[in-house]
Amino acid sequence: MAPAAFASTLQRFIAPTLSFVWVFIAFAPPIRAADTNSPPPMTPQQLFEGGTNTYTDWIELSTGGFLTRGNGPQAEEIQHWHGGAFGGIEDLHLRGNAFTNVTLTLDGHSIFDQHDYDVKLRLERPEKWFLQFHFDNFRTWSDDLGGFYPPTGMEYSRPGGALALDRGEFTFEGGLTLEKLPALTFKYTHRYRDGDKSSTIWGPVHPDPLNAPAAVRGLSPSFYDLDETVDAFDLNATKHVKATDLGLGLHYEHGDLNNALDETFFQGEPNQRDVTDRQKTTYDLFSVNATSETWFKNNLMLSAGGMFANLDNDFSGSRIYGNDFDVAYSPVAYDGLGYTDLTGDSHLQEYVMDLNLLALPVKTLSIIPAVRVQKESWDADSGGTGTFSDGTVFGFGDATGPFNEQSSRDVIDVCESLDLRYTGLTNWVFSLRGQWDQGDGSLKENGGIGPTNGFDPYGTPPVNNETDDGRFFQKYSLNARWYPLRRLIVDAGGYYKDNKYTYHFPVDGTPNNAPPGEERYPGYLTIQRFQTYDGNLRLTLRPLQNVSLTSRYEYQWSVIHTAPDPASGEPETESSIMTSHIIGQDIGWIPWSRLSLQAGFNYVLSETETPASGYIPPLYSAAPILAAQNNYWTLNFSSSLVLDDKTDLNLNYFYYQAEDYQDNSSAGVPLGAGAHEHGVTATLTRQLNPHLRLNLKYGYYNYADALTGGHSNFEAHLIFGSLQYRF
Repeated sequence: MAPAAFASTLQRFIAPTLSFVWVFIAFAPPIRAADTNSPPPMTPQQLFEGGTNTYTDWIELSTGGFLTRGNGPQAEEIQHWHGGAFGGIEDLHLRGNAFTNVTLTLDGHSIFDQHDYDVKLRLERPEKWFLQFHFDNFRTWSDDLGGFYPPTGMEYSRPGGALALDRGEFTFEGGLTLEKLPALTFKYTHRYRDGDKSSTIWGPVHPDPLNAPAAVRGLSPSFYDLDETVDAFDLNATKHVKATDLGLGLHYEHGDLNNALDETFFQGEPNQRDVTDRQKTTYDLFSVNATSETWFKNNLMLSAGGMFANLDNDFSGSRIYGNDFDVAYSPVAYDGLGYTDLTGDSHLQEYVMDLNLLALPVKTLSIIPAVRVQKESWDADSGGTGTFSDGTVFGFGDATGPFNEQSSRDVIDVCESLDLRYTGLTNWVFSLRGQWDQGDGSLKENGGIGPTNGFDPYGTPPVNNETDDGRFFQKYSLNARWYPLRRLIVDAGGYYKDNKYTYHFPVDGTPNNAPPGEERYPGYLTIQRFQTYDGNLRLTLRPLQNVSLTSRYEYQWSVIHTAPDPASGEPETESSIMTSHIIGQDIGWIPWSRLSLQAGFNYVLSETETPASGYIPPLYSAAPILAAQNNYWTLNFSSSLVLDDKTDLNLNYFYYQAEDYQDNSSAGVPLGAGAHEHGVTATLTRQLNPHLRLNLKYGYYNYADALTGGHSNFEAHLIFGSLQYRF
């Protein structure tokens, strides 16, 4: 936005806002002058806080705007603000007596052009009943930016501004809280999501048609078109009987989801096609839960809970190629594999039981054993029409054919845990936790999109598999806190985690000893094991009364073991190794009573290696496959200065940098974060009188990203002001 246009837009917001302020003040209760019998003058601290009788109600009006240069949509995504001017009611709180012993409370805010609204109205008679209405809506933005191909400088993005997605909910609830009767609450909730959101599922393009016409990269941007509504009803009852608290809850939910993934294939090329992958789902969910908590003795408590849920889904969908999104199916040469008229349904039943025991055998020791059992059963079936067009290259032309699919799954999980806490040693606190999870399941799959009218473009036959799977998870953690000195705290700890999955395939539709390059999945793997070792140390030191230092270090090493079917002839391998170092330092200093300073620094070193790391493909001898890097560091600083008894000044600064980007575009899509971001804000708060407070803020933000070749870079200036009236 040009500075002149920005100033003009900002002026349109400032004028009506200031007019509203003066009208509100003119009709507000007058401030009475002190008489001869008035109490002693207030201290400066009392004046700043609103006096000895603190004002309980207020309204705060605000106006401001962003002035952005560069990629405006990227700025809106990162800053969570829409570019340009905005304004409205920043904060509102009113509380009073509607009737005898009945209070009315109103809270809310409304920021124009940000689609940020919130209002809550509560009517309550304490210890008797309450009614509450709440509405909330907020918007998020995302940059519809695709990939960047460095050799030719090609950048892929969709025209227009940032994609906008609204989220919100409306609730109405009421309750009876009578002393001798069960407490009852009822709540109705309407939730929604509506709008567009960017996706990292990018479509294919030929980024270098002259030098490498056969090279295809996934660089073309795509986005989600979301339209979701959910209506939920909750009824809950609680009652205290002797030493037991009882609870019962009912929940019913109906959802209507109409979403689509919109992709563009070969953007800007003569054969450009838009693909709409639409999924519609309606569901009904009913659940009932019960809880109890009983203190048998002062040192022994048992809590229990159970839940049953039933979920029914009906879904439909299509994947259609066309010259625009959301068009009817029409066969065109070289359209890829798609489908129309997809319909189906699924059913899920879930049972959950929890038991927890708290025991304090001695004053310095607590023991908490717990167990959780969960069982799920579901089945699903679907059918539709598969579509494919080969442009008559293979002589099949436009092929269509029906398909159907059935699947079912049963799974049971049992999770046990044991927590111990011991404080029997002077200046020491020890905590130990063990957690074990065993699970077994079975999955049957049959059907799916296979050969279309006898033609199989990708060599993928219909699925016919049965899988028996098992899981055994275990995690052990130990933490200790030590107070060696009055101003020194040492925290040390760590954990070991081992998650093991095993698979057995009574029926497998693919040969696991197929030649390299041919399909072996899904029955190819028999074991996957994820192991993690973690250790951390934290020091908190106060060398002086007004200085605090906190130092942190964490080391984490993770490995994934993968074992294929012995029939494949392949050995077990370490398919991934990740090593991370996390270093942090925070400093707080109060040099004098009017000034406080805080600074923080974090440095992360993280690398993921696979057997392919360092491998050089034969066709791209100069471009090895790289290990994944996730190294970055951040710096933040904040200060608060009391200029006088009525004025505060706050300054904040942050910086982020990652240098993991490497141009590997000759072998694939270059990945790795290569960005820096920093920003500074200054906020001035001024008490004009006991009723009025002025707030002024300026912010500067700068972002640069190597991964997109600089196309997502931006600079942004924030100008913001608000006026609060307390009464």
